[in-house]
Amino acid sequence: MLAAVALSGCGNNGGLGIGNGLFSKRTTSSKSENARRQYENTPAAIERRERQESGTIWDLFATTDDPNVTVEVNKYIWNAALDVLNFLPIEAADPFSGVIVTGYGTPPGGGRAYRATIYVQDPALDARSLNLALQSRSGPVSRETVQAVEDAILTRARQLRIADGRL
Repeated sequence: MLAAVALSGCGNNGGLGIGNGLFSKRTTSSKSENARRQYENTPAAIERRERQESGTIWDLFATTDDPNVTVEVNKYIWNAALDVLNFLPIEAADPFSGVIVTGYGTPPGGGRAYRATIYVQDPALDARSLNLALQSRSGPVSRETVQAVEDAILTRARQLRIADGRL
């Protein structure tokens, strides 16, 4: 009861009755509401609403995704890089930018420690989508070694894609 009396004081006239204030029913519309209702029923406004609802062919090519929540990397290359280089400890991984940074680790059966920076820059399952930088404790490794690891990642990515079989 006390709450009803307190809330009823928040109305138009500041009265305490139930017919006044917060619980009163407005029967008249303001001029701006009437103008808005009249505009909504004009042919131009109806056509604009229909166009917005149906869209056009060009809407298929528009990039409406928020880049802050959309992942633009190939999931097969991403997972293959993690599989092939699983002996390296991951220091940072950002699927939104496509960057994986690892710390030093020794491959099974090897004596030399490596670290890698992987950049998956495109959603296509393509060799151009993968950039790899390998480094040993003594500096950058040979181009042949980098090429062999890239080939292993791309081969594993194709295997994952074939195993997925959904496309």
